Amino acid sequence: MVNPTAAITLEKLTKIFYARQKEIVALDNINLSVREGEFLCIVGPSGCGKTTLLRILAGLEKQTRGKVIIRSKNPDKPLTSMVFQGDSIFPWMTVAENVAYSLRIRGFSKNKRREIAQQYLKLMGLEGFADAFPHQLSGGMKQRINVARAFVSDPEILLMDEPFGALDEQNRLLLQQELLKIWEGSGKTSLFITHSIDEALVLADRIMVMTAHPGKVKAVVPVDIPRPRDIMSLRSSPNFGALFKEIWLLLQEEVQKAKSMELKK
Repeated sequence: MVNPTAAITLEKLTKIFYARQKEIVALDNINLSVREGEFLCIVGPSGCGKTTLLRILAGLEKQTRGKVIIRSKNPDKPLTSMVFQGDSIFPWMTVAENVAYSLRIRGFSKNKRREIAQQYLKLMGLEGFADAFPHQLSGGMKQRINVARAFVSDPEILLMDEPFGALDEQNRLLLQQELLKIWEGSGKTSLFITHSIDEALVLADRIMVMTAHPGKVKAVVPVDIPRPRDIMSLRSSPNFGALFKEIWLLLQEEVQKAKSMELKK
């Protein structure tokens, strides 16, 4: 049954790919409800369909069976915005132009684009780099642009596919804290894929654990840690350790299954 207050409802969602006359089931009978304003992290072994799920929600893939219901409160806003794993900024545009790109597409004036972009550049620690080009920036700074651009478009649903996966630990910690700050100010419904249990516990209200291929929902674990969160104090709390162990025990079996399937190929 559809939850009338949910921002996202998935019912028996199944995605099948076809290759060499064979069926490959990427997602199998996914049922999920995401509350409005919730931050949901998704973890699971490689190849379990996490990215496919986000691509379906973004409208980049079509499910084979089942329902995807996304409740829109404001038709004037984009429904979703997605931050990809890799670098997806335009090299010929400045930082400010990259961040404001969606506003340009929507017809905002140049001055208004600049004004809105500056707000998010400041939030992401990029205010001194508005007129720089991507080749002049580090990998961490480029990913800050991607996150700022997603928030600038002001979508109803924010989708993030391992946006910090390629960064070193120091930049990951900084960007996690920046993301928490900007998300807490916006209250956007957010889905975030990560391979890091630590990262999921820092960010999420709930964590969805997926099975090895084909991807199913194994468990959805509430993260009972008060907000606002400070990363350093959070990691030293007993609750953090207990939740980490719970998630790892759920994941461990699925990671081993995924490795066994790889060895059999």
